[in-house]
Amino acid sequence: MVEIARSEIILGGQRSGKSRRAENLARQWLDNAPAHQAVLIATGQAWDNEMRERIARHQRDRAERVPRMVTVEEPLALAEAIDRHSAAHTLVVVDCLTLWLTNLLMPAEGASVDAAAPADRLGRVIRLAPGPLVLVSNEIGLGVIPLGREVRAFVDALGGLNQSVAAACERVTLMAAGLPMTLKASK
Repeated sequence: MVEIARSEIILGGQRSGKSRRAENLARQWLDNAPAHQAVLIATGQAWDNEMRERIARHQRDRAERVPRMVTVEEPLALAEAIDRHSAAHTLVVVDCLTLWLTNLLMPAEGASVDAAAPADRLGRVIRLAPGPLVLVSNEIGLGVIPLGREVRAFVDALGGLNQSVAAACERVTLMAAGLPMTLKASK
């Protein structure tokens, strides 16, 4: 059994076990006390059939693994959603920062937003959250340098966001092949 940190960011590649770890922490939190609650803030948007199927699969799997966790969809106003749902007795899971940043920088409507201010607000909310907080994000900077300017800019922006959130969190975990590696431990 893992001690629940006040705040934790879980980083890793696609299918590394990030979401599963977050769900396991939520299930453990819920099992620790009958008054405990858990809320998942989902940031993904279904812009195509493959993404709709992926979201539906995540919803089914999550409902089976953590049936008491409530899901709230919030693709843009993430800091506000965390602020609204965070409480001493409620663990909040954010899945995921990568899709949130995508929604800010590369929205389907075409009008992107400067992510610096929302990222700064997110860091403040993490530090002030009254209850435990688990954030999931992709680590995409370990591979080859992308060819396109926009993709390089996104990789840079996500790297900066991950560093900012990691600085605000008590625990940082890197997932690889379903195995957690603690990069920063709770104080």
